[in-house]
Amino acid sequence: MILQLEEQLLEYIDQQVVTASDDELFAGGYLRGHISLAAADCESEAIFDVAEFKLKIEQSLKAAQAELTPADRVIVSDMWDSLSHMLS
Repeated sequence: MILQLEEQLLEYIDQQVVTASDDELFAGGYLRGHISLAAADCESEAIFDVAEFKLKIEQSLKAAQAELTPADRVIVSDMWDSLSHMLS
């Protein structure tokens, strides 16, 4: 289930490439790593709960906030907000 959700999220990001701005391309690429890491963690820990998957992504993003400028944080946060609705 989690791996299927990961695929859906990554596919959605990939579909946006054609019309995405440079900022959206950056945010999509950045989020891909966090999504894949969270999915791998869930798989290795035998976690099948979607809420836990979403929480792992959000924790990963929060832990990495210092990597981003304030402007980039907003761009990534906005994209994550739109993607996270796919997990609800």
